[in-house]
Amino acid sequence: MTLREEYRASLKSMDTEEHIDLWFYRPLGFLWAKLFARIGVTPNWVTIASIVLGVTGGVLLYWGRQPLLWLNYVGIALIIWANTYDSADGQLARLTKQYSRLGRILDGMSGDLWFIAIYFALVLREIHFGDALASDFFARYPWVIWLLAIAAGLSHARQAASADYYRQFHLYFLKGKESSELDSSEQLAQACSQVPWRGNFFKKLTMLVYLNYTKQQEAPTRNLQALRSELQARYGDQPAPQQFRDDFRHASLPMMKYTNMLSFNTRIIAMFLAVIFKVPWLYFVFELVALNIMMVYMIACHERFCRRLTLALQDGKYPRHNL
Repeated sequence: MTLREEYRASLKSMDTEEHIDLWFYRPLGFLWAKLFARIGVTPNWVTIASIVLGVTGGVLLYWGRQPLLWLNYVGIALIIWANTYDSADGQLARLTKQYSRLGRILDGMSGDLWFIAIYFALVLREIHFGDALASDFFARYPWVIWLLAIAAGLSHARQAASADYYRQFHLYFLKGKESSELDSSEQLAQACSQVPWRGNFFKKLTMLVYLNYTKQQEAPTRNLQALRSELQARYGDQPAPQQFRDDFRHASLPMMKYTNMLSFNTRIIAMFLAVIFKVPWLYFVFELVALNIMMVYMIACHERFCRRLTLALQDGKYPRHNL
């Protein structure tokens, strides 16, 4: 296998990759993955390293005045570095076939921990240093910035979970079950019930966290769940007919740009700009307004074509058996 072919194999799919990732993060992540594979570092340790870098970078965004403003740029650099590791852990897992549910849970937690640190840093920055537009407003009324940050954080969690879920569903039909990390809350609940707390505290806790995360992903997707149930009833664990998979990909592919924009790069660029121009609170407004509108549109579009495909299955457009 050539180096180019190995690099392509380290990607999830060209359908779901973002332009900035393909141009910057994936090539760097691939180089890190090759290095880590050579020295025997596992994907989970790469994820843990990304958490340390990202959280440290987030903390350094706190300082909002001279002479320590330069720490903001160090923080930005560390967050970018952390995201190269976040790319590398998945690429390393795909190159070395080191897949695990714990790895998926840690990977999901890493970005959450970065942004928790970022949110606290930006809130305290506004309270202690003020900014270019709001001046000392948030110092006088700190509850406002806390309320804004909490609302933005809750929105962020829902946006990222929805984007990840639709991306995994797309990969499921594009490349098959083995190339997707799509899970079912029902199956996860059964698996979790079989693991006792005694002697398995950390494993049980992470399974419960992941179960709750999966339930949150499924909650706003009634038509998608109906489609999934229809497919299970008709085809069981066998792949759906190729024509169905092609039709699903045709409908889902235009939505992938929204899943990418709701994940990392768009929001982190907005955050960097808010920090550089000394208006951190505008980042929270961006998440609450622009990204929530985008999420609602994405969910509505997916629900609409999932209902259409479910009706097509029920009307016999696709063969009952995948011959």
